[in-house]
Amino acid sequence: MIESENDPKLDNSLMMLKQLLEHIVKAVVNMPEQVIVHAESESNGKQSLIITVDEHDLGKIIGKNGQTIKAIRALVNVLNPGPHDVMVTISK
Repeated sequence: MIESENDPKLDNSLMMLKQLLEHIVKAVVNMPEQVIVHAESESNGKQSLIITVDEHDLGKIIGKNGQTIKAIRALVNVLNPGPHDVMVTISK
C-alpha cells in the first residue's frame, strides 16, 4: 500500500524533506511556480519524492551528466534521519 502526502501516517521527516527539496528545486529552475514535489511512502518502508517541473526546466534539474540531480539525491539522503534511502525521481 502506498501512502500519499495527505495521509496522516506519512512520516514527518519525509514531509520536511519534501519541503526542503521543493525549496532547492525552485531555486534552480526558471519557472518555480511550476514545481511540484509529491511524497509517497510504501508499507515496506520505501519512501519516494517525485519532482515535477516544466519541460523546459528538466535540463536544469538533471544538470550536465546528471550532476545536479545526483547532488540533490545525495543531499536528501544525507539529511534523511530514517533507516531507508529516499528515492528522488523526476516526472514531466
